[in-house]
Amino acid sequence: MSMLPCGQSPSDGITTTFPSPSAAPPRSFSIEEFRIQTQKLPILKAGPIEQMTEKLGIAPPEMIFGDNFVIIEHVPSRWRIRFNAFGALDRVDKTGETRLKVAYSKEWQQSREDQHDIKEVVKPFDWSYTTDYKGDLAPGSRDFHATTAQIPLELLKRPDPILFFDDVILYEDELADNGITMLSCKIRVMPARLLLLCRFFMRLDNVVVRLRDTRVYVEFGKREIIREYTAKEEAYDKVYEGLAGRRDDVTAVLRDPAQMADLLPVVERTLESVQLGP
Repeated sequence: MSMLPCGQSPSDGITTTFPSPSAAPPRSFSIEEFRIQTQKLPILKAGPIEQMTEKLGIAPPEMIFGDNFVIIEHVPSRWRIRFNAFGALDRVDKTGETRLKVAYSKEWQQSREDQHDIKEVVKPFDWSYTTDYKGDLAPGSRDFHATTAQIPLELLKRPDPILFFDDVILYEDELADNGITMLSCKIRVMPARLLLLCRFFMRLDNVVVRLRDTRVYVEFGKREIIREYTAKEEAYDKVYEGLAGRRDDVTAVLRDPAQMADLLPVVERTLESVQLGP
């Protein structure tokens, strides 16, 4: 497999130029008519970060893995969906209307100015990097449409062999040492199906806890793809109080997105699907 420029997904027709001199070939796995590709490289250096900042119009997170991606492709139809840091950060509110207006924002701004030597204050934006990212479709790919079809959890609970698995971090920030915000993608492929989970997790101490989950489910035999987006959120104090009576280590639970997913209430949920075959 040929090496690709950093930030360019193979054969998807979408390019961002954040060059890395030693970009390794992505991992690739094919099954039925589908091809899955993942790439994990170190965090971006100063030059590529400056390029991304200019393109995005907002200051970047502390740790940004701009070369990393996950792609699901249906080869016969050339349908592709890609998940990467640039696409996710481009969905962050850049108006500043939804940013968390608390004291920590000043600490965050100062930390960014110190870290990146920012001479001019970047325009206000959601400094928690909250995103409703659902992936980027390649040009010409059939779009998703609203559906009532559900992801079949009972099939995913079966002890089917895992043929391919990867866990790809896209970005992370400690919010001026007052919490954490992070975005990652996990994908697992079984003989008859696959599931991708793109999870945004944000905990701002004494303020709020958030989850934004995008799941992409593929049933190979049906050539149908279901995409589920779920947003969960709760005030930090309320979550803490709910955990106080448990024997668990409250601090550890608050740092665990998997446990938070079972505790936070749903504030938004959408279901979409796309049919790739006849």
